[in-house]
Amino acid sequence: MNKAASHIDFDKYRLRNFVDRLIELGEVEVHDRPVPLTGLSPVIEGTDKAVLFKKAGPEQVELVAKTAGNRKRIAAAFEVGEDQLYDEYFKRLANPQPLVEVPSADAPVHAIKITGKDVDLTKLPFHPQHAYDGSCYLSSAIDYTIDPATGRRNVGCRRLSLRNRYEAGTNVTAPSDLKRIYTASVARGQKLPVTFTAGAHPLDFFAATTRQGGDELKLVAGFRAAPAPVVKSLTNDILVPADAEMTLEGYLDERGYVEPEGPFGEYMGYYGAIHMDPVFHCTAITMRGDVLHHTLLHGTAFLLDQTDSANISAMRTEAEAMRILKATVREPVAVYLRSISGGCNTLRVSIRQRTYGEAKQAIAALFGGIMRLKHVYVFDDDIDIHDDRQVDWALGTRFQADQDLVVLTGMLGMTMDPSLNGRRTGAKSGFDCTKPFGCDGQIPLTRSAAKIFKGPARYQNVEQALAAAPMFYADIVEAVGSDDGREIVCALDELRNAGRLGRDRDGRYHLHAAKAGLTGIVGELYHDPNEGA
Repeated sequence: MNKAASHIDFDKYRLRNFVDRLIELGEVEVHDRPVPLTGLSPVIEGTDKAVLFKKAGPEQVELVAKTAGNRKRIAAAFEVGEDQLYDEYFKRLANPQPLVEVPSADAPVHAIKITGKDVDLTKLPFHPQHAYDGSCYLSSAIDYTIDPATGRRNVGCRRLSLRNRYEAGTNVTAPSDLKRIYTASVARGQKLPVTFTAGAHPLDFFAATTRQGGDELKLVAGFRAAPAPVVKSLTNDILVPADAEMTLEGYLDERGYVEPEGPFGEYMGYYGAIHMDPVFHCTAITMRGDVLHHTLLHGTAFLLDQTDSANISAMRTEAEAMRILKATVREPVAVYLRSISGGCNTLRVSIRQRTYGEAKQAIAALFGGIMRLKHVYVFDDDIDIHDDRQVDWALGTRFQADQDLVVLTGMLGMTMDPSLNGRRTGAKSGFDCTKPFGCDGQIPLTRSAAKIFKGPARYQNVEQALAAAPMFYADIVEAVGSDDGREIVCALDELRNAGRLGRDRDGRYHLHAAKAGLTGIVGELYHDPNEGA
């Protein structure tokens, strides 16, 4: 091993080691029995855990699924608590780390090398994933390319559909850097070299799905917060992580979009339609000696909150949303992207309002800063935005469409959103589900719940308690240490009969001069909306 490689831990960011950590956390369902390739997806969809198959397919390979399928697994990847993810995400983006090139002989992913006519993609665990897919798929590929025009290195995520021993289809249809690089290569009549890794730590997927200028390969090291070992591919000049489980080297041919690819179950929970795409030609396969194969849950409707892509996207979007909110409103409290929503396009926000109009200000800023968002809901801080019951209650009681609905038209949308009907732009809506500003404490806007009685008696009787301050009935019961409450009502009645009891519009009891036998009214009551109906 060379001097540079001797300082690299090739196992720290290995997928297999990460899976071992998830097993320790109780996040993995392990299947020791043989499972045919046709049986993998039903098992993967049938549990909310990650799944490790010990004997997948006729080759009985080891294969893992859903390693980034919830927030706990993502926090484990970043090695922080879930409440620290946003800060850690931006910290790693802001602190680049070096790449360390190692020779092929030192790279674990080059332990097994298959080239030329020995290449056989049909020996790899491509498997059926959705009922109407166009082929069997390897869904966990991360693509590494170099822009021939600029020398810039690009990293992205790509599926591969099996065609034969040497070829696979892939999806280069949606707008992306790879599409721009590839179409330019086709225009020049050139093949585009590409190397895929299959079997990577979740942090490498964050690097692959984060778009920014400059050398994207360096994002791998940045998200790892450590120097990343890379190795040159055998049959092209592309550097890839040397600690991956497997690589597929080759090129996208110069003919362009010549073969139909798809359908495939996409991130919206619908199938992406069949379309013309380039063909990947495989020139080499390399892998670790004890390779752990990898698949993703992708695009299964009603299980989108368990998919790797939705959870990665949700965490990144929430972090960006919180950063926008901190620059827009005085006191943002929480954000929650609904990964179950098709395309991860629905965001819930809670804020502590400090001035008029903050909810609508937040809605405008979020739509302006995050293109993928389609619906934004803003709530007060007394609503737990992770609790659907609380959210639905607030939507039903604090929202009026003619006052609180914000609709923006002509906005860029997600290309695969079927509700756009092929358009590039559409509408986005914001829902202001907050209480009217300045009305905190008013009974008609206060949510009702049981009183939790606690503490010793502070006063000997009701009169002493009310002499200290006006009180709600249950607070009086607590203040005098009653575990019954009925005698408090009788004591209040004695004050009423003595002409010494009043109540304010929120229902607090006061010591107040009134006509004997009647409760005096302190101040003005709320207007009854049913009055005169």
